Amino acid sequence: MSPVIKPDIIAQFKIHKKDTGSSEVQIALLSARISHLTEHLRTHRKDFHSRRGLLQMASRRRKLLDYLKRKNLPKYNEMLQKLSLRR
Repeated sequence: MSPVIKPDIIAQFKIHKKDTGSSEVQIALLSARISHLTEHLRTHRKDFHSRRGLLQMASRRRKLLDYLKRKNLPKYNEMLQKLSLRR
C-alpha cells in the first residue's frame, strides 16, 4: 500500500486524535491491502506466494471483525457499511 493512502485511511477511521492501532483502523487498513492484492492477483494468476498472504490478511481481518462484533455491535455494523463488506 502506498504511504499516501495510509494516513487518509487512518484519519477516516480513527477513534481519537492519536489513534493508529484500534481494531477499526486495523480492519480498514487490511481491507485496503486486500483489495489492492486482489487486483494484483487478477493479472498474476500464478502468484501463489501473494495468494497465501491474501488469505492470511483475510483471516486476520475476520478475527478483528469477530472481536469488534463481540465488544461493540453498533460499531461492527457501521464498519461493515463503511467498507461495504458482506455479512
